[in-house]
Amino acid sequence: MSTPTSTHVEGAGNGRRRIVSRRLGENGSTTVIGLGMFMLMQPFALELYTWSFVVILVGTVGFLITSHFPE
Repeated sequence: MSTPTSTHVEGAGNGRRRIVSRRLGENGSTTVIGLGMFMLMQPFALELYTWSFVVILVGTVGFLITSHFPE
C-alpha cells in the first residue's frame, strides 16, 4: 500500500505561503521605514518632511505585525 501524500503536500504548501507572506511583509515594511527616513533627511520639500513621521510609524507598525506571523 502507498502512503497518503496529500496531507504532507497540503501542509507544505500552507507553510510555504506563510513564509513568503512574512518575508514580503517584513521586507516591504523595512522599505517603507527607509523611505520615511529619506523623507525625514531630504532638504528639498517640506511636504515630504511633514509626512515622514507618519510613514516611519506605518512601516514600524507593519513590521511589528508581520514579524509576529508564524514561520
